[in-house]
Amino acid sequence: MEWTGLNELREKFLSFFESKEHLRLPSFPLMPSADEASLLLINSGMAPMKKWFLGLETPPRRRVTTCQKCIRTPDIENVGKTARHGTYFEMLGNFSFGDYFKHEATAWAWEFITKTLELPVDRLWVSVYEDDDEAEQIWTKQVGVDPSRIVRLGKEDNFWEIGSGPCGPCSEIYFDRGEQYGCGKPTCGVGCDCDRYVEFWNLVFSQFDGDGNGHYERMEHPNIDTGMGLERLACIMQGVDNLFEVDTVQNILKHVARIAGVEYHADAKTDVSLRVITDHIRSTTFMVSDGILPQNEGRGYVLRRLLRRAARHGRLLGIHEPFLYQVCETVIQENTNAYPELVEHRDYITKVIKVEEERFARTIDQGMELLSAIIDKIDSEM
Repeated sequence: MEWTGLNELREKFLSFFESKEHLRLPSFPLMPSADEASLLLINSGMAPMKKWFLGLETPPRRRVTTCQKCIRTPDIENVGKTARHGTYFEMLGNFSFGDYFKHEATAWAWEFITKTLELPVDRLWVSVYEDDDEAEQIWTKQVGVDPSRIVRLGKEDNFWEIGSGPCGPCSEIYFDRGEQYGCGKPTCGVGCDCDRYVEFWNLVFSQFDGDGNGHYERMEHPNIDTGMGLERLACIMQGVDNLFEVDTVQNILKHVARIAGVEYHADAKTDVSLRVITDHIRSTTFMVSDGILPQNEGRGYVLRRLLRRAARHGRLLGIHEPFLYQVCETVIQENTNAYPELVEHRDYITKVIKVEEERFARTIDQGMELLSAIIDKIDSEM
């Protein structure tokens, strides 16, 4: 197990599955297609492929691998405060549309992490859905995982579904970071909420089409949908505590710190602001590149909220001039190889972000003037 940069990890994964006859596809845009009404923004690797999973359209190949840009905002208030939360992330995935199933998916996953990445086997754990005897047998009898390192978990942990669409039981692979990251409870183990056991790869055995209300129809041709968080994998391979310390993300954070004239890890409140800005500028740079504009509703509102939230944290750091458009240059630089469209759209991205920053600054200034006028009036009447 050697230190490996995020960009190199992405390439290792995609190349590995190309060697297993998968077609490498570029990331789909963050904006869902016009006929996908259930999603505001792409939030998983499989989301853009629903029609292929359901057999409504023919995929370009029955085996596909991607690194998908994703946005999730339900936990936005926790961004910057924890080691786990971020609104933007990249999801590595290998997919089978009615081709291979559990046997190949598990074997290749184990091969990639133990042979290609050389993760130590004695720090790996596997969970299976509590009723999935078949998956446990495959892991132990065919893949060769020690039965003592297999854990059965319930539907909340090991049955994957987001809204309606393809879903099913899954197996998750965990990395044990060591006792120093544990909670110290006697019950601490895989599935614990502490930071010791990190789930980094989810192998979904898509057997059903769910309606989002608890009704499942078995699919004629079961599929494989896997998802591995690139930033989370990078944390493991680089031996760092959170995504903000991963090489490419850290470079963005350092740019923010230079503009603010502060040091990371010098003050807890300052660190939160640095992390919020770093996360949000990653999200917004990719959103604007994919054609999303700041608006007061829908996905445009998500973009506006992220930009203004980042700008507000900039003010908490003492930055009163537009600066996010400068930081997006580092976002582009760190992601050029995987996402060349960022370079193509550079001028457009920086212009949109700067205009929104300036608009927000005027709003704040006008609000402060109004507040000052009210305070002055109250003082004069006292």
